[in-house]
Amino acid sequence: MQVLILGGDGYCGWPTALRLSALGMDVSIVDNFSRRKIALELNAPSLVPISDLQTRCAAWQEVAGPAIKAHNIDIAEDFDAICKLIGDTKPDAIIHFAEQRSVPYSAMSAQAGLYTVRNNLMATTNVLMALVERGVDAHLVHLGSLGVYGYETLGYEIPEGYLSVRRLSKTGGLGPKEEILQPFNPVSVYHLTKALDHLGLAHFAARFGVRATDLHQGTVWGSETLETMKDPRLANRFDYDPTFGTVINRFAVQAALNMPISIYGTGGQTRGFIHLNDVLSCVEAALLEPPASGERVRVVNQTAETRQIRELAEIFASLSQSEVKFLPSPRQEPAANNLRTSNESVIGFGVTPTIVSAETAKPLVDAARQMAHSVDKNLLYPKISKVEADRDHQ
Repeated sequence: MQVLILGGDGYCGWPTALRLSALGMDVSIVDNFSRRKIALELNAPSLVPISDLQTRCAAWQEVAGPAIKAHNIDIAEDFDAICKLIGDTKPDAIIHFAEQRSVPYSAMSAQAGLYTVRNNLMATTNVLMALVERGVDAHLVHLGSLGVYGYETLGYEIPEGYLSVRRLSKTGGLGPKEEILQPFNPVSVYHLTKALDHLGLAHFAARFGVRATDLHQGTVWGSETLETMKDPRLANRFDYDPTFGTVINRFAVQAALNMPISIYGTGGQTRGFIHLNDVLSCVEAALLEPPASGERVRVVNQTAETRQIRELAEIFASLSQSEVKFLPSPRQEPAANNLRTSNESVIGFGVTPTIVSAETAKPLVDAARQMAHSVDKNLLYPKISKVEADRDHQ
């Protein structure tokens, strides 16, 4: 199977490229290195130093054999280049990770929000247009977000994309069962782009027969995989800063340094979580079971579990001498919510989800301890102004 991985130099993209290459697939990476550029702008490097993509690919060929090809293309800005690459290579599948992935970054400024919208929407649209323009029947696997559904307490388990309903007539009768798209309620500019991406996928699936899977993913945790650990030059990103560091990875670094485990607001926020290794297993399974041409977009709620933030914080505190510290929330969100999501597809893929526990979290804390000398403690906690703090306590 020939696979293009868009954003293949990133946190999820790079280990996915290695896993699929290890499985014998012909893998090519497309990236414009925007994530690396943003890290330099924010002065927030990965805790684990990462090699440049050329060194990474050479190291993989040295230790594993299969070559991974790399292309420097900004797919949001250079339609001709991505169109030509798709037409020339005619991939069987395209995995689309090439989007600005941080909620805090998208809210940082008007410029960051506009960049998020332009990059994410144009990247997806350009790929869809290229598939149609060049007549390539590739399975497009898009990385979405569970956050498109919002974080309000709904009182029911959120289905995978489609909600079964019966319409109520004016006379009070119930119509036949039908399925509609589960209502979106994006809570940030970032999540808005993911919701609009899905509508784009749905349009191209219905109008042009594009085969698409939308992975509505929860927060990913973990850093290394079996493949990235084969050589230091293959190491994956480990972000812990408030802008790009996912909550569990940040908790791991705080625990490693025996510093306060920081919770925003009450800690009653419930979110979906999935381990990086489970992400790779889901992507692999999705590729092996593509939808047929003419089918609606397949939606996968790519989560292992939903947990409250304060519950996770207590797990990491138990692995250290840290205390749990509640900070004013820099985000506009419910103080607490009850989130329940179906992950029927994850189970159907044969994945046994990794659940966050003291046992599964300890290796992450141990890895952070080994790199403790490189931690910039100024990046561990959000910068919240007095005005923001007063607002959140009103």
